[in-house]
Amino acid sequence: MNRLYWIAFKSLITKEVHRFARIWVQTMVPPAITMTLYFIIFGNLIGSRIGDMGGFSYMAYIVPGLIMMSVITNAYSNVASSFFSAKFQHNIEELLVAPVPNAIIIAGYVGGGVLRGVGVGCIVTLVSLLFVDLQITHWGVVIATVILTATVFSLGGLINAVFAKTFDDISIIPTFVLTPLTYLGGVFYSLSLLPAFWQSVSKLNPIVYMVNAFRYGFLGVSDVGIGTSFAVLAGFIAVLYAIAYYLIARGIGLRA
Repeated sequence: MNRLYWIAFKSLITKEVHRFARIWVQTMVPPAITMTLYFIIFGNLIGSRIGDMGGFSYMAYIVPGLIMMSVITNAYSNVASSFFSAKFQHNIEELLVAPVPNAIIIAGYVGGGVLRGVGVGCIVTLVSLLFVDLQITHWGVVIATVILTATVFSLGGLINAVFAKTFDDISIIPTFVLTPLTYLGGVFYSLSLLPAFWQSVSKLNPIVYMVNAFRYGFLGVSDVGIGTSFAVLAGFIAVLYAIAYYLIARGIGLRA
C-alpha cells in the first residue's frame, strides 16, 4: 500500500476508534448488559427447563449465537451512524475531494465497524464466562467468522448510511430487517427442530450461516456446512463492497 494511502487509512481507523471509545459507556457497556439479561433469562431460567440441545446445555448452545448477535448489531450501527454523521455535518465532502481512493475510505469506515463489533464480542464473551464454562474447538473458525461477519454488516451499515436522509432512516434496517433475521437465524434453537419445509426456508436467511459457523468454532456442531457458510460470507462481502464502491464513486446519496 502506498505510504500516503496507509496514513489516510490509519487516520480513518484512529478516528473511528476514538469515536466509539470516547463514549464507551454508550457504545460498549449496553451490549454487555443486554446480553447478560439474555444469559439470565434464556440461559438460566428458560434453559434449565429446556435441557440439552445438540448434546450441549442450552446455555452453552446459545452463547455463540448471542455473541454473534452483538457483533452484528454493533458493527452495523457503528458504520451507519458514523458515515451518516459525516454526511449530516458535511465532513464527507472534504474526504471525497482529498486524494484518497474510494477503497481506502470504505476500508477505513468498515475497519472501525469491525473493531467495534469484535471489541463488543470480546466483552460479551467475557460476560458469558460468568454463566457457562465456554470451550473453543476451532480457534481459526471463530476468528475468521467473527471478522468476516463484522465486515459484512459494516458494509451493510455503510450502504444504509449512504441512502439515509435522516437519523431515523439508519434505524429502519436494524429494526425491520436485522432484528427479525437475527432472531430467526438459529441463535436460540437448532434448525433440526423445525419441519423440513421451514428448515429450507431458514436456509435462505444469511445469518443462519454466520451463527452456525461461529457455533461450530465453539462447539464443533453446525446445522449447515462450514464451507457453505464461508462461501455465503465471501459472497456477501463481494456484493456489498461492490455496491458501496459504486455508490461512493458515483457520489450517490452523499448529500444529507
